[in-house]
Amino acid sequence: MTGTGGVAVTDDVSDGAVPEDAGPYTVVQWATGNIGARSLRGVITHPDLSLVGLYVYSPDKVGTDAGALAGLGPTGVVATADVDEIVGLGADCVLYMPRALDVDDVCRLLESGSNVVTTRGEFHHPGSMDAETRERIEAACRTGGTSIHSTGSSPGFITEAVPLVLASIQRQLTGLVIEEFADLSLRNSPELLFDLMGYGADPAAFDPGRWAHGAASFGPSLRLLAESLGLPLDSVEASGEVAVARRTTEIAAGRLEAGTVAAQRMTVTGVRGGRPLLTFAANWYCTTDLEPDWDLGATGWRLTVDGDAPLRVDMRFDFPLEEMAAHTPGYTANRAVNLVALVCRAAPGIRTSVELPQVIATLAEMPR
Repeated sequence: MTGTGGVAVTDDVSDGAVPEDAGPYTVVQWATGNIGARSLRGVITHPDLSLVGLYVYSPDKVGTDAGALAGLGPTGVVATADVDEIVGLGADCVLYMPRALDVDDVCRLLESGSNVVTTRGEFHHPGSMDAETRERIEAACRTGGTSIHSTGSSPGFITEAVPLVLASIQRQLTGLVIEEFADLSLRNSPELLFDLMGYGADPAAFDPGRWAHGAASFGPSLRLLAESLGLPLDSVEASGEVAVARRTTEIAAGRLEAGTVAAQRMTVTGVRGGRPLLTFAANWYCTTDLEPDWDLGATGWRLTVDGDAPLRVDMRFDFPLEEMAAHTPGYTANRAVNLVALVCRAAPGIRTSVELPQVIATLAEMPR
């Protein structure tokens, strides 16, 4: 646990407790992809955060002012690809957002006294981690007096923060279903949709093995949720299915021929006592004119709680589909930025959503 400038703060607290201390907190942004660039912007404009460093992977970005990469004015902080330089800054927190986890880098950051907030999903549920990796991370936290936390929109916000609030008015739970919907019809990314995701393909040739990653991606978050409610899961299972276009359809990325894959559903099920207790289902579709007919919602989330206080909550992304690229990075990046202070004040170790207080953001007013 560190305070401003990486200086250790001593408090008589139990594991996970969050004492009060003052910012501003010095922050490094690590990586500037779609999510990282939005996070960078959030740090620069946050009244209680001070950007002191920026790590990038692309040689073309090295030496560029952080403001330019965030679409803002000059900051005086320039991008570097030198890990030693970043570690030497002694920042209070690193917003770690690479495409792949490098345990060596994360351990160096934690050992140096920098807390880590990451949109990587490896740290949602410590009990689901590889034992050797978990011990390395925990040891680094002990050495540096630091903490690390995984967050994001999905998994994260929609599989932890929101269900915990909905469960707070229950006393009994039969099941909770989280459905995610994404209308891809106006996404002009042919390589992503047709080559990588398999839309427009013969359903008989569709690789069912692609669903296996669901348990790894969402299972730890569901396990954390279940354990926090006193209902630990016996197992986590992943499955999937596809639906085809009823007729030939033009979407922004190209043409979907009739009878080819036009929608996919990945389902991750947390099982307890031989029946589903927690379910996450991601529905990605390019048209709603499908065979078979699916019950699809608008882009966003739908949560159904089967308990002694039944609930159904629809959370729509309330903007035109053509603005998707402009808005969606914020759903993941903003929560990470808003968590910096809480993670900096947390006790050393891998800290989960259950151990940290409710996130109350310090917001800026949107220009009218």
